[in-house]
Amino acid sequence: MDASLIVYLIVGVIVILAIAVLSSSIFTIHTKQAGIVERFGKFNRIAVEGLNFKTPFIESLVYKEDLNMQLLDVPVQSKTSDDATIKIPVRVQYFILPDKVKEAYYELDDPEAQIKAHVENVILSYIPKITLDDSYKQEDSIAAAIKDKLTTVMAKFGYCIENALVTQIIPSEAVTNAMNDINTARRERIATEARAEMNKNILVKNAEGEADAKALAGEGVARERKAIVDGLRDSVKDFELGISGVDHHAVMATLMMTQYFDALREIGRTNAVILMPHSPSAVQDLYGQLRDAIATGVLTASKTEEKKGPQS
Repeated sequence: MDASLIVYLIVGVIVILAIAVLSSSIFTIHTKQAGIVERFGKFNRIAVEGLNFKTPFIESLVYKEDLNMQLLDVPVQSKTSDDATIKIPVRVQYFILPDKVKEAYYELDDPEAQIKAHVENVILSYIPKITLDDSYKQEDSIAAAIKDKLTTVMAKFGYCIENALVTQIIPSEAVTNAMNDINTARRERIATEARAEMNKNILVKNAEGEADAKALAGEGVARERKAIVDGLRDSVKDFELGISGVDHHAVMATLMMTQYFDALREIGRTNAVILMPHSPSAVQDLYGQLRDAIATGVLTASKTEEKKGPQS
């Protein structure tokens, strides 16, 4: 083989090896990333974003950490102080601090498991002390307690806890059914009370109207009876004084019989009754009794007035 050819081959191999070595010593780090560079298996430095170099065969890029915001959903089940089983989904927002990449890589093997453990610890120590209703009211307090706990624990591992959110407390199916029954019963009770109050108002208004109607009717009857009595009294006086031209017996008989038959009509309208005895002679007797009673009353009243006259 020609010596020059051998030289060319050697040079070619060297160039290829040089290119391979050079390409293996160059690497890039993307934005929001950080590289872990080790030398002989020992941490050497953090490679930042952009073009980076490492010593061939001596240094190696062992890991690229993601510095973007991370989301972790942690559903935790617990019991409240009133024995209601609920599920509390917690969403944790976290990221690795750029100056704590070494701690995040070397000191914490499984960050998600660590975060889940602390979230569960906070909820299981918090929820059993409060009732189901309080758990809904204290969602923000629960989230704040989780964030404070995680911030304190995860800071030494290079993690920053941006936020911890309790998205929605979910009770068990049995608790949900019981709550629905309670709400239905409460609404039904309120509706019943409203209907009862409405019926009460209607009854009160009806009673007031009926009372007013009866009062007015009573006043009318009283005025009617007073007018009748006054008329009868005047007729008796006219009869006793002997006013000429007046058939007093006819007038009194007509008035008495008119009232008598009006009374019969009213009784027959509202009651099933039989009046005994009831004949023309009975009517005549009734007339005589009424006439004598009214005349006696008028005469007694007249004598009383005469006795009072001289004394005044």
